[in-house]
Amino acid sequence: MKLPHIKTSGMGFAIVAMVLVGTSLNSPRARADSSDEKSDESKIKTGFDIAPVKLDLHGKNRALVGLGSYIVNAVSDCNGCHSAGPQTEFLAGGNPYLGQHPTKINTATYLGGGRDFGPYGPGGALTHLYSRNLTPDKTGRPLGGAEFSEFLEIMRTGKDFDGVHPTCTGTPNGTCLPAPFDGSLLQVMRWPFFTNMTDRDLRAIYEYLSAIPCIAGPATGLLHHDC
Repeated sequence: MKLPHIKTSGMGFAIVAMVLVGTSLNSPRARADSSDEKSDESKIKTGFDIAPVKLDLHGKNRALVGLGSYIVNAVSDCNGCHSAGPQTEFLAGGNPYLGQHPTKINTATYLGGGRDFGPYGPGGALTHLYSRNLTPDKTGRPLGGAEFSEFLEIMRTGKDFDGVHPTCTGTPNGTCLPAPFDGSLLQVMRWPFFTNMTDRDLRAIYEYLSAIPCIAGPATGLLHHDC
């Protein structure tokens, strides 16, 4: 909020400063932020308890990282899609679907993408549709260097910034999506539901994804990250 110019000095300045500080601390946003973190304490703790990888908390908002882990690992099961697939999602002896306990996540593929959802579209027009690598690259930002504004747009609108499967303009060739599918949008990701999440929750996911280890993936291609 842009404040009007106030010409004052001495005691008058001190009074104005006190009023502004008091207004800030008692603003609905300040009270909401404090209240949100307090109510999320158990989720934050659980998030740290269940994170399957070592987290880099340097320069991060610790509370948001913990909350993000809770959402990613306990609510959304992001790794279920953003790993190479169920065959490699778990370590030997730790696959819960085989009655093996405790669950052991394969950290070598954790959120590194690569699950093949193809063939996809009418008649299986799109040969392969891979989940993306969500881990941070050498910039420390997730999804291979995505700014938070880009991440927010992905989660709110489903925009595919990579543009790897455009809408077909002619005969389907195995790499494009024929109408009525819109190739500018992510087709498998559940963004129509994630769009209803609060800004705080989405920020928490982004903060957590910024704290996990980078997975380089293949030497080249969409899933490769420079770590």
